[in-house]
Amino acid sequence: MAVIINAILQVTLITIVIVELIIGSLVNAFMALVNLLDWVKRGKISAVDQILTALAISRTAFLLSLMTSLLMTLLDPASLEMRIVRRMHPTSWTVTNHFSVWLATCLSIFYFLKIAIFSNSIFLALKWKATKVVSLTLMVSLIILFINIIVINIVTDRPKVNTSYWFSSNNTSSIYGLFLLTNALFTLIPFTVTLITFLLLIFSLWRHLKNIRHNAKGFRDVSTAAHIKSLQSVVTFLLLYTVFVMSLLFQSWNLNSQQINLSLMVFRSTAIAFPSGHSCGATYLLF
Repeated sequence: MAVIINAILQVTLITIVIVELIIGSLVNAFMALVNLLDWVKRGKISAVDQILTALAISRTAFLLSLMTSLLMTLLDPASLEMRIVRRMHPTSWTVTNHFSVWLATCLSIFYFLKIAIFSNSIFLALKWKATKVVSLTLMVSLIILFINIIVINIVTDRPKVNTSYWFSSNNTSSIYGLFLLTNALFTLIPFTVTLITFLLLIFSLWRHLKNIRHNAKGFRDVSTAAHIKSLQSVVTFLLLYTVFVMSLLFQSWNLNSQQINLSLMVFRSTAIAFPSGHSCGATYLLF
């Protein structure tokens, strides 16, 4: 009876994951297509729309990478032990995940520079060159990506290592866990940057409310609303980001019981909400 229940739960979780992957891919692809068509129609595109378009494309690629891995695991698990697959899968997972999280981080930085209010000369200089700051951040992240790929290739370049995101056998669980742990640690870098921008936005809002108590209400409402909308976007991002990172860390533990495998599937299905469900409603912010 317990076996049947576990089987039903696994099928249910896999179904949920597939639905999340399909919906997430379609939504992100649609967003990217809309922005690209608008770019072609108008002949220009704003900096924030450039970031959002690149983010939607990267998330679509990341979700498709996960979907491919899941289908291969379910339909042809033996293919995961082929050398070319063992090289391509972790690399594609790492690259698409990297751009997904770093572009989201760049979006948080852009919002922070455009909305936060500080009188510091360095901040004002960065605020004036927000687009260049975002571009430089993305370029620096490429160095981190290069190091990440090297480490991942060293970890996974071993015979008969199954690096599927979805399942791992007992004899390869330590390598699989190391693969996820490595990516989780590298993912903590942009997570920390985003957390810092969030805290600075809160501090900026606090100072703003403190300094304009005696100013006109209209100005206060507009500026405060901009802060709050930006904070809402970053908070949503951080919550889903935290679930995603915790999922990677949890899966990196060398645990193989059937009950824990079900728990892992729950974490994995929840983690898909990060690239699938993160709201991009902050595109309506006015700068």
